[in-house]
Amino acid sequence: MTSPSRSDAPAPPPAETPAPTRTTTLTVGGMTCAACVGRVERKLGRLDGVAATVNLATGRATVRHSAAVSVTDLVTTVEAAGFTARPHEPAPAPGTEDRPSPAGRPDDGDDGDAARAERHRLLVTAALALPVLVLSMVPGWQFRNWQWLCFVLAAPVAVWGAAPFHARALRGLRHGAATMDTLVSLGVVASFAWSAYALFLGGAGTPGMTMPFSLLPAAGDGTAHLYLEAAVGVPLFVLAGRRMEARARRGTGAALRALAELAAKDVEVRTDGDGERGRRIPVDRLRAGDRFLVRPGERVATDGTVVEGGSALDLSLISGESRPVEVGPGDAVVGGALNSGGLLEVRADAVGADTQLARITRLVEDAQTGKTKVQRLADAVAAVFVPGVLTVSVTVLGFWLGAGADPQSAITAAVAVLVVACPCALGLATPTALLAATGRGAQLGILVRGPAALERLRRIDTVVLDKTGTLTTGRMSVTALTARTGGLDATQALRLAAVVEQGSEHPLARAIDADAAARLPDRPLPPVRDFAATPGHGVRGTADGHRVEVTRPGDLTGLPAPLPEAVHTAETAGHTAVLVTVDGTPEAVLAVGDTLRPDGYRAVDHLRRLGLRPVLATGDREATARAIAGHLAITEVHAGASPEDKAALVTTLKEQGARVAVVGDGVNDAAALALADLGIAMGSGTDAAIGAADVTLVREDLQAIPDAVRLARRTLGTIRGNLVWAFGYNLVTLPLAAVGLLSPMPAAAAMSASSLLVVGNSLRLRAWRPGGPGGRDRRPHGRRTRPHGETS
Repeated sequence: MTSPSRSDAPAPPPAETPAPTRTTTLTVGGMTCAACVGRVERKLGRLDGVAATVNLATGRATVRHSAAVSVTDLVTTVEAAGFTARPHEPAPAPGTEDRPSPAGRPDDGDDGDAARAERHRLLVTAALALPVLVLSMVPGWQFRNWQWLCFVLAAPVAVWGAAPFHARALRGLRHGAATMDTLVSLGVVASFAWSAYALFLGGAGTPGMTMPFSLLPAAGDGTAHLYLEAAVGVPLFVLAGRRMEARARRGTGAALRALAELAAKDVEVRTDGDGERGRRIPVDRLRAGDRFLVRPGERVATDGTVVEGGSALDLSLISGESRPVEVGPGDAVVGGALNSGGLLEVRADAVGADTQLARITRLVEDAQTGKTKVQRLADAVAAVFVPGVLTVSVTVLGFWLGAGADPQSAITAAVAVLVVACPCALGLATPTALLAATGRGAQLGILVRGPAALERLRRIDTVVLDKTGTLTTGRMSVTALTARTGGLDATQALRLAAVVEQGSEHPLARAIDADAAARLPDRPLPPVRDFAATPGHGVRGTADGHRVEVTRPGDLTGLPAPLPEAVHTAETAGHTAVLVTVDGTPEAVLAVGDTLRPDGYRAVDHLRRLGLRPVLATGDREATARAIAGHLAITEVHAGASPEDKAALVTTLKEQGARVAVVGDGVNDAAALALADLGIAMGSGTDAAIGAADVTLVREDLQAIPDAVRLARRTLGTIRGNLVWAFGYNLVTLPLAAVGLLSPMPAAAAMSASSLLVVGNSLRLRAWRPGGPGGRDRRPHGRRTRPHGETS
C-alpha cells in the first residue's frame, strides 16, 4: 500500500505511545541442552514484540512481551516447540508457603513422581547394564553364549532405559529440531541395531565366541563386533550424569532456598484486649500497623519497628553480619532475623512482598535468570551444533565406507561422533556459576541484579564514594570527650550535659543522650528544670542543682587547658565541638560528628590493592571532607558536591576513559548511581538509591565492596573456565571420534564427565570465602596505621 502524497494527505494522527510491556516467567520442562534453550528462545522470539531469555539450570524462561500477547500464547508457543510450559510460581511472600522451590527444573530434585520415576529408571538400567559392561570388558569372564545373555539384558536398556531420549528425539523430529537427545537416541539405536545384526547375521552369535575389549574401536577381523556395552553404557552414563547434575543444581540454589525458609510461618499478634500472650495467626494475615511479639529463639515475622523490649538479633543469614545487633524501642528490625535475647514487641511496617527479605529473594532470582555476553555466544553456537554434529556423523560414515574401511569400523566412528558431541556443558557453563555465585553473594550480604552487573563489576577501575551513610555511619555520635584539668570528671560533665539535652530534639542532643546512656547505663537521668534553647547557640537548664549550658564554643582564649586543643582537634576532624559549662565554669568539650565506619580504612585499602582508584564525593564542607579523606588515605576529593555535581563528576570520569562505580545511599546519590557504569547502594540507604543501583550491599560493612569485586572476578573466571572446557572438550574429542580413535562407550563417559566437571567447578563458588583462597588478600600492604577516626 502506498502512502498518500503530502498535498492531499490528512493531518497525521498523534504519535502513538509505545505499548506497555510486561514480564512473564515460565517454567519450561523437557530442556536438556543448550540447543533446547536456543529453540525455545527462537520460537518465542518469533512472536511480535516478544523477547525471551531461557535459563537451562533453573528451567525458566523470562519473557518480555506486550499486552497483546497473553500468557496463554506464550505457553502454547513453547508447547508447540515440543516442551512443557506453565506460568512460574514466584517465591511466595515470606511465610505463606511451607516449601518454596526457587530453583531447579520441575522434574529436578528428590521429590515428586517424575523424580522417583527417573530414579527408578536409573537403578533398573544400572542393574541390567552392569553385567553387560563387565562381560564385554573382561574377556576371561566370557562364558559360552555370554553374548546372548548380554543381548537379553541390553534390549530393555536400549528400549525402556533410553525411552526418555527416544521420546524427546521423536518430539524434536516432529518439530524439525535436533537436540542432545537426538544424538543419544541415534547412538543407542545404532549401537544396538549393529549388535543385533552381528548376532543374527554377522557370525557374532556363534557359541564360544569371545571378544577382546579395547578403548579403541576394534579392527575388522571377519567377525562383526558387538557394541552392546555402548548401547547400555550411553543411557546409563547420561542418566547418571543428569541425576548428578540435578542434585548439583539444587546445591547451587541452596542459599536462595535458605533465604526463603527464613520466613516465619505464623506470628503472635498482640492487641489491647490480649493479656501477656497474644494470639497466633498465619503470617500472611499480618497487616502493616499490627503489633506482634517475638520471643527468644523465634524469627522476626516481618519488617517493623520495636515498640517495647530489647534484645540482640542475629542477621547473619540475611545480611552476612556476623555480630548480633542490639535493638530497642524505636529501632528498625528486619523480617527473618533471629531473636537471640529478650522479648520484643514490634509494630509491622511492611508485609508480604514489600519486606526486605522478599526483595532480596526477588533480586537473587532475577539475577539467576540472566545470561552473560559470552554465554549468549555459547548458546548461538549450540543452536547449530547438533545439526552440525549429525552432518559430521553422516560424513564420517560415508567417508570410511567410501575409503573401503570395514563397515563396523565406519559405523563405530559415526556412533562415537554422535555420542561424544554433547552441548550440555555449553548450556550449563554460565547458569550454574550464576546460581552458585548469586546465592553465595546473598549469604555475604551482596545482592547483584544480574549477569550484566557482574560483568561490569569485574571491569570497573574507579570507585566514587559518597561520605555520609557510606563511609560514615550516617548517625551523629560523641567521638571525643575532654574534661578540664582539675575540674569535674568527664563522665560527670557528660551526665549533666545529657540531663539538659533531654529537652532538645537537635541531632547533637540525641547524640549526647545516646552516649550518656551507653556510658552510664545504671544511672538514670533526672528531669531538667528551667530548660531554654537558643537557636544556633545551644541549650541551658538546671541539672542536679547546677546551672548547665551546652553551647558552641566562642572565644577559645578564656578556656582552661586542655579544652582549646580539644576544640581545635574536633574542628580539624570535621566534627562539631560542644562546650559544657557548669555554674559558669567551662568543664568539658564534646566532639560530636558522623563517625567513620570501623572498617573504612581497610575497605578502601583493599580497593586500592584490587587496582581500583578511590574518589570521595560529598556534599559536606571542605574541611570535613578533607579530614575523612585523610583518615582513609584518599587523595582525590570533591567537596560541596550537589547531586548534579556528582552526576557531572561521573560523566567527566567516563569521558576520561574510566569505568566508574558509584557507592551511595541517599536520594542525592540516585542520579550518579544511574549514570555510572555500575551503581552500588548501601542496603541501609533510601529506596531511590537502591532502585538506581546494580548492586545492593545489605551487609553494614564496607568490606562488602571489595568482596563484591572479588566475587565478580571469581565468578567470571569460573564461567570462562567452564566455557573453555566445554568448547575444548568438543574440539579434542570430536576429531578423535571421527578418525576412529574413540569408541562409543568411553565417549559416553567423557560426555557425561564434561557436564559434571562444569557443574562441579561452579559449585566451588558456594564455598568461596572473602578471606579464603581467591578471597580477601591477607598480606600486609605498606605501612598500616590505625586512623584515629576509625573508632569513637
